[in-house]
Amino acid sequence: MGYVEGLLKQNPTEVTFLGAMLFLLVLYLFYSVSWFEVRRTEPPGPRPLPLLGNILQLDLKRPYRTLCELSKKYGSVFTVHFGPKKVVVLAGYKTVKDALVNHAQDFGDRDITPMFYDLNKGHGIIFSNGDSWKEMRRFALTNLREFGMGKKGAEEKILLEIPKLIEVFEKFGGKAFDTTEPVNYAASNIISSIVYGSRFEYNDPQFQGMVDINNETIRLLGSASIQVYSMFPCLGPWLKNWRSIMRNVEINKKELKELVRGLRETLNPQMSRGFVDSFLIQKQTLEEAITVDSLYHEDNLMHSIFNLFGAGTDTTSTTIRWGLLLMAKYPHIQDLVQKEITRVIGGRQPLVEDRKNLPYTDAVIHETQRLASIVPMSIPHATSRDITFQGYFIKKGTSVIPLLTSVLHDEGEWESPHTFNPAHFLDEQGRFIKKEAFMAFSAGRRVCLGESLARMELFLFFTSLLQRFHFSPPPGVTEDDLDLTPAVGFTLGPLPHQLCAVSRV
Repeated sequence: MGYVEGLLKQNPTEVTFLGAMLFLLVLYLFYSVSWFEVRRTEPPGPRPLPLLGNILQLDLKRPYRTLCELSKKYGSVFTVHFGPKKVVVLAGYKTVKDALVNHAQDFGDRDITPMFYDLNKGHGIIFSNGDSWKEMRRFALTNLREFGMGKKGAEEKILLEIPKLIEVFEKFGGKAFDTTEPVNYAASNIISSIVYGSRFEYNDPQFQGMVDINNETIRLLGSASIQVYSMFPCLGPWLKNWRSIMRNVEINKKELKELVRGLRETLNPQMSRGFVDSFLIQKQTLEEAITVDSLYHEDNLMHSIFNLFGAGTDTTSTTIRWGLLLMAKYPHIQDLVQKEITRVIGGRQPLVEDRKNLPYTDAVIHETQRLASIVPMSIPHATSRDITFQGYFIKKGTSVIPLLTSVLHDEGEWESPHTFNPAHFLDEQGRFIKKEAFMAFSAGRRVCLGESLARMELFLFFTSLLQRFHFSPPPGVTEDDLDLTPAVGFTLGPLPHQLCAVSRV
């Protein structure tokens, strides 16, 4: 005590300085420990580089593959940095279900990346949040159901389209051809009939242009350069693929405005022909009521239509094309499908009600969706609040990737996750069984709103085509030569290929 008093008398400034340094040291240690505690509770992951994050570790053309590998090292909840952006990845059936179903509200927001903001500006159904998203999704669901989704009305639309598609296949007379365009046009026409109230002829140049541009855009969205753009948005104008996407959007927007203008000019408020009519009638009603800040404006209409076509055409047509390719590659499975169809249905048109009597065919369709895993990383979610999930702290607004491919290929849920095995959906008696780990349409608040329509389309198109044709590789190509490697894209379609569709009639 005497020493301290003496020091104070001799060097009061030095003591004050030492005291201040001691205080700062204690403060530093306190915050260092606090920071460490927070860091320790965040999901683990590979160490990021400044600015670049983990970009050098990612396969930017097929990032889902890298993420699956990282999950083996870091677990089912881990962090990865896409450039400077922190992203939490959820892997495996149990974890993805826990997040999207058991914590649906917490993981229910949409992370709108720069590219998807450029495309939608926060409007529409898929890439929006808050009241606008809730109202547009509610309105879309109501009207899709009204115009037949999951009901007899949708089945009738599909049954009208099937002969048109079969006619195109028959024109090739058993010679090899690319199934992409006709299948895309058929799937797009189902959405057209629901959205516009009418279908298009396959040789309609306007229709062809819109469908083809939409498919090209989806392919470009999965390119490496667009992945880089999402990390570094300032690069946009210098990237060829970004410019191509924005050009495509403007072309389709111009065509769409013409279609909507025609429907508006012939609108009958007493008789709605489709989704667009219903939207315009609702918009008109609210304007007459002088509703302030109505969500039924032109931007929400345009982007809702884009969303319905983007989600409703590509995913369905891509799955059908995978199904036909798999039948050509595995002819013994194709034979079993066709024998079941012949035994149960014969030569009449397959109907939705036949599904329950075609368990093997149904299993093949589900297994096609599972193995193809065409939306491997889902569409990014975002946390709606600060949460602690499975022991890890995740901040509000964090981008979250539910790695759907890790669910559909989960080794703990599927006997042979990486091979085509319809038995995954059959019991010992050959009856169809539902599997909870089948999350091809995602789950929770953001589950695909057209799921019931897509299921109906897949069943009716697939059974009708298999009833009518036998699919095989082109001459000189063996089943083993057919490549199941997916093409690069936002959705995973087959690589370009040709098939022979030989009539069974």
